[in-house]
Amino acid sequence: MIDFISASAIPLIILIIIIYGVSEKNKVYDSFLDGAKEGIEVVFNLFPTLIGIFVAVGALRSSGIIDLIVKIIEPITNMVNIPSEIMPLALLRPISGSASMAVAVDIMKTHGVDTFIGLITSTIMGSTETTLYTIAIYTSCVGIKKTRFILLPALLADVAGMIASVVIWRILS
Repeated sequence: MIDFISASAIPLIILIIIIYGVSEKNKVYDSFLDGAKEGIEVVFNLFPTLIGIFVAVGALRSSGIIDLIVKIIEPITNMVNIPSEIMPLALLRPISGSASMAVAVDIMKTHGVDTFIGLITSTIMGSTETTLYTIAIYTSCVGIKKTRFILLPALLADVAGMIASVVIWRILS
């Protein structure tokens, strides 16, 4: 029964939208085409932002800057009892989802998925956002130029999610 519901949900929603549009005497297909045109415009407007983010993340990963930053802050993370193994993930997660996913997979291959480090990694992936990417996409879509009031609270929320991940698994382990 659940398989039937999940398989028929999207076609049913599309059918409801078409029936509603026809009952309201809207030109459903023309509305669809207008929406598709707007979507393509959004993609073209976002493309330079996406390229910039991908180039920046690639440069950070291949240049070794992430490893250098981890080595520099390692004494601080050791002092507050945060595993240094998760720091590459903590640094890349706000920037890029794909880069953080690659780092998370590397961490889990090295340490295992059911280990303390693996559990923290999984929780960080679920409790944080690709903040800079999300801010760049949403603000460029609507033309917002001043993001300084968005950035700090969003990054603080990411830090809170990462610290909570470590604290929760310290308590549960």
